Amino acid sequence: MHTAAVAAVALFASVFASVLAAGSASGDSINVSENGLGATLARPDGAAKSKGVVFVAGSGPTDRDGNSRLGVHANYLHLLSDALVRDGIITLRYDKRGVGASATALTSESELRFTDFVADAESWGNWLRRRPGVACIFMLGHSQGGLVATMAAPRDDAAGLILLASSGRTFGTLLHDQLARAPMDAKLKTDALAIVRSLEAGKPVSNINPGLERLFRPSVQPFLISLVDIDPAAELAKLKIPSLIVSGSHDLQVSETDFKRLTAARPDATAISIPGMNHVLKEAPAARKPNLATYANPDLPLAPGLAEAVTKFIHKTACPISG
Repeated sequence: MHTAAVAAVALFASVFASVLAAGSASGDSINVSENGLGATLARPDGAAKSKGVVFVAGSGPTDRDGNSRLGVHANYLHLLSDALVRDGIITLRYDKRGVGASATALTSESELRFTDFVADAESWGNWLRRRPGVACIFMLGHSQGGLVATMAAPRDDAAGLILLASSGRTFGTLLHDQLARAPMDAKLKTDALAIVRSLEAGKPVSNINPGLERLFRPSVQPFLISLVDIDPAAELAKLKIPSLIVSGSHDLQVSETDFKRLTAARPDATAISIPGMNHVLKEAPAARKPNLATYANPDLPLAPGLAEAVTKFIHKTACPISG
C-alpha cells in the first residue's frame, strides 16, 4: 500500500502540471504532483478568488475519483468535485499512496502507519492554501478519510470540515460490527473476529486463515494496529471549526450509530441524513445486493441533496480572519 514518510513538506516545491481540460462545464482542471503523490486541481471558470476543498478518500487502494481496484468504480468523488466546481468552489483530490499517479510513493506496505495518511492530507491542505486565488480551505473526508480529514484539519488551519459517510466508532469496533453482519462462513467469521481482538491488543497474528489473507495479511497488520483504536468521535470533539456531518440511510458500511456518535461529539455541527443514500454517495435500495451493484456504476448520479448540502455549507462558512 503505502510508505511511512511523515517528513515535513516543502510547501513551495516544484509542481509538475499538465492540462487535462479547459473551459468545460466544470471549469479548468490540471494534474499536479507533490512529494510523489498525484492529484487533480479543478477551478471554476471566471472566479478571481474562491474557497478550496481538499478531498480525502476512504479506506483501501482508493484513487482521487473514489474508485478502487477492489471492485469500486462509482466515480463519486469526481462527481462531487464537478458539482462543487460548477458552484464556484476550487477542489483538490488526490490518489492515495500506492494508487494511480501516487503508485511510486509506496515502497513497503509493512512500514505504513495511519499517521502517514494524515501527513499526506496535511501536506495537500498546506499546498492548496498557498495557491493563488484560494481564499481558504476546507477538508472533506469520505468514510475512513473522514478521520484523516478530522486529524489534518487543525494542522491546515482549515475553515471547515466535511464528513461524508464517516465512522463515529473506532476501526476495531467497526470491523467487529461489519464482520458480525457479513454473510460468510461461520469458521471464517470466528477466525476474523479473533484476529481483530488480537490487533486491538496490539498483537500481530502470524497464522492467518487463507480466506482472510487479503484482509489481514501480516504486512498490513502494523497499519491496522496503528488505526484500530483511534476514536473518530473523540478526535472530532477536539475541533472547534465549523463542521458538516452527512450520512445516508442506506449505507451498508457505516450506520446511524456512527452518525449519532459524531453529532453527539459536536452538537454544534450541521448534521444531515440523506434518505436512500448509500456508502458511495448514490441513491440505492436498502437490500444488500442491488445496493452493492451501485458501487460499480459510474453513470449513476449522486444522491439528491448531497452536493447542495456540501456547497451550501461551504458558501455560508466564513474564511478565518488572518492575523
